[in-house]
Amino acid sequence: MSENIDVRVRFCETDALGHVNNTSYFIYLEEARVQFFEYLGKRSGTDDWPFILVSTKCDFIKQVYFKQELRIETSVKKIGSKSFTLLHLIKDSKSDDIVAEGEATVVYFDFTKQTSEIIPDELRIRLEESHQLLT
Repeated sequence: MSENIDVRVRFCETDALGHVNNTSYFIYLEEARVQFFEYLGKRSGTDDWPFILVSTKCDFIKQVYFKQELRIETSVKKIGSKSFTLLHLIKDSKSDDIVAEGEATVVYFDFTKQTSEIIPDELRIRLEESHQLLT
């Protein structure tokens, strides 16, 4: 199972070469993560926010241009005891071609104690529902 969001490339997200600037991909991935966290039942900006981003990367496969329609598919790649890794496939909405692939590692974190914690069972079940075996 994966969660999807749609994006239409805005002019301000392109660079002097006319394609999407590399930094814009990380904004797309952030939006996909926020939507995924909402799917998990967690809203950013609340007192019980339990996630901290520890790593993110993006591989650029094809150039993307102004007004291009994209779909970002987010699924769980890996679940550890205190962290999980999300896989983001950024696809052209019309051709379904993968244009970029990103990952984000997120730690379950107690901001009051400033320590990582074991992922609670209820959250682990939701993550496992979204886990996609990659072969």
